Amino acid sequence: MPLRIDVVTLFPEMFVGPFDASILRRARDEGRLDLRVHQLRQWARGRHQVVDDYPYGGGPGMVLMAEPICRAVEAVRGPTAVVVVLAASAPLFRQEHARAWAQASQLVLVCGHYEGIDERAIEVLGAQRVSIGDYVLTGGELAAMVVIDAVARLVPGVLGAEASSIEESYSAGVLEYPQYTRPVEFRGRRVPEVLVGGSHAAIAAWRRRAALARTLAWRPDLLDDPAWEECARLGLLPVRAPDG
Repeated sequence: MPLRIDVVTLFPEMFVGPFDASILRRARDEGRLDLRVHQLRQWARGRHQVVDDYPYGGGPGMVLMAEPICRAVEAVRGPTAVVVVLAASAPLFRQEHARAWAQASQLVLVCGHYEGIDERAIEVLGAQRVSIGDYVLTGGELAAMVVIDAVARLVPGVLGAEASSIEESYSAGVLEYPQYTRPVEFRGRRVPEVLVGGSHAAIAAWRRRAALARTLAWRPDLLDDPAWEECARLGLLPVRAPDG
């Protein structure tokens, strides 16, 4: 069965194009990914299909109302669907989310907009919420595209023999090691000798050390206690000067 992803949005036209090329297009053509985009306004009541209103308590902007959000999600989700709201004020989307949602039968993504979504809709739907970074976008559509790409590529068979997700950044709790290809020398910079030496054990050890060093420099928050101990054993941690 394909992974079905339903997107509820005010701007379905934004999704025309991004998933019609490369690996995701192939996944859709092969029946591994079933992507459906829905206009939120079709679940709004009244002739003008209004979906937003002023926030209680005052303040700038508008808030998406709970009723059309709930009606939309309840219309498209199946009994085992995972419902996710894309919002700036949410926990960060991480690789473990992508891995878990790639195993689901259905993923429903709700794109926030304006000042956000009435909190009661999220509570009623039992939705999870994620943000793709510590910054604010004009809406959840671009964030939904990021989530779809990250999730879909982990669906079995989507990457095929073209690539593997096993050693990618975040898959093992660290950033991926540096990569090189031909030529051996480029503008005075050579590929590390260990990578052309033919020893698989030496290459694996170099890659692990390089991945840890890169993670320590750029994303130390990803390292767990065993990884910190490994960094210490490999001499990657700065040496403290003796007291006095």
